[in-house]
Amino acid sequence: MSVAPGAFRNWAGNQSVTPAETRAPSSAEEVALAVREASAAGRRVRMVGTGHSFTGIALTDGLLMRPHALTGILETGDGWVRAAAGTPLSVLNEELDRMGLALANMGDITAQTLAGAVQTGTHGTGRQVGGLADQVLALELVLADGEIVTVSRDGTGKVRDGVSERDLFDAARVGLGALGVVTAVTFAVEPSFLLRSVRQPMRLTDILDSLDTLTSENEHLDFFWLPHTDTCLTKRNNRSAGPADPPSPFRHWLDNRFLENTLFGALCGIGGRFPGAVPRINAISAAALSASTHTDASYKIFTSVRDVRFLEMEYAIPREHLGQALRETRDLVDLRGWRITFPIEVRVTPASDAWLSTAYGRDSAYVACHVYRPTPNPAYFEGVEEIMTRFGGRPHWGKLHTRDAAYLSAVYPRFAAFQEMRDRLDPGRVFANDYLDTVLG
Repeated sequence: MSVAPGAFRNWAGNQSVTPAETRAPSSAEEVALAVREASAAGRRVRMVGTGHSFTGIALTDGLLMRPHALTGILETGDGWVRAAAGTPLSVLNEELDRMGLALANMGDITAQTLAGAVQTGTHGTGRQVGGLADQVLALELVLADGEIVTVSRDGTGKVRDGVSERDLFDAARVGLGALGVVTAVTFAVEPSFLLRSVRQPMRLTDILDSLDTLTSENEHLDFFWLPHTDTCLTKRNNRSAGPADPPSPFRHWLDNRFLENTLFGALCGIGGRFPGAVPRINAISAAALSASTHTDASYKIFTSVRDVRFLEMEYAIPREHLGQALRETRDLVDLRGWRITFPIEVRVTPASDAWLSTAYGRDSAYVACHVYRPTPNPAYFEGVEEIMTRFGGRPHWGKLHTRDAAYLSAVYPRFAAFQEMRDRLDPGRVFANDYLDTVLG
């Protein structure tokens, strides 16, 4: 088992830790050995991903395992692929594409590891297809005592007394790493397909008046509202019979690299130095938005480049409250006089059956607020969080929030069942850390 020295720091740079020990296991057996040895030494254990969570969910002062050697597709079958948990989503997408396969839906960041994305509830946007956890067919886990188990959607047996395989599967899909270390994930896959992407500016007021129509008419709806303006950029992605019509290399560079990253980062820097200029900057950005249409492989349409460092808070609320929540957010930004350069992103998903999925049991809408990393604005996040919690909002597990177990137990119907599962599988809290102490109790 290789050893990787040094401290861990997340992508945004707001979370860091120097653990007592760091390892990079290359198999479930090496993970199991590491867990047993750390437990015997009284050390707590966490497996990090690639650091794209903004919370301290991955941190530990004990044994920190890194995923770099736990990668690759392990097995394939009819309608499924089993891959090592440390495989980046970008690698999985490319391998699936070579095999003529694809995931049905995904988020827009592909630097994440499979386990990290699934365990924190990465969701994307979809009218009928949910997030990554809803596409998982089986998980391989190393439990706190070092036992390696596999649980599946079709499982009917028991893992141990009081713990059924199906219950553990539903609990562990969005398990926060609290029930075990995920070492392999089996996803449902389908033949590769094309998506037709239509990007179009729209007025926020028009979107609010037509939310039900927009969500019902599009397989994947995503829109970004520029604060201090009435302008949104909508992204409507729907399956297409083709032919493929991808953007030219120059247009791809212009839109995805230069405009959405290089230029946007420069504007964020200007706004950070001169906050009073932000409304004018956003107005110029809104006026520069233009419509475009192209058709390409699904994973290329789903995903985006995100180079500008930011901090993010995101809440899932019942879909029927989305319009009111956005109106209140717009009014609050105006009232408080905040200067917000980053757009507010809105997505939707169907209900999930993973116990701690933010979409558990209800069709959900997601409201994501971002701030430029060098200019944090806690008051902005706190104000929007107050709005979202009044609608029973559930915070994304990997994004900034202030909720604790007392609040979360009231908005997750299976929260107590998850806690009981954790008590049975990890009574010594081998996989605990400060973040889990807060959110799980």
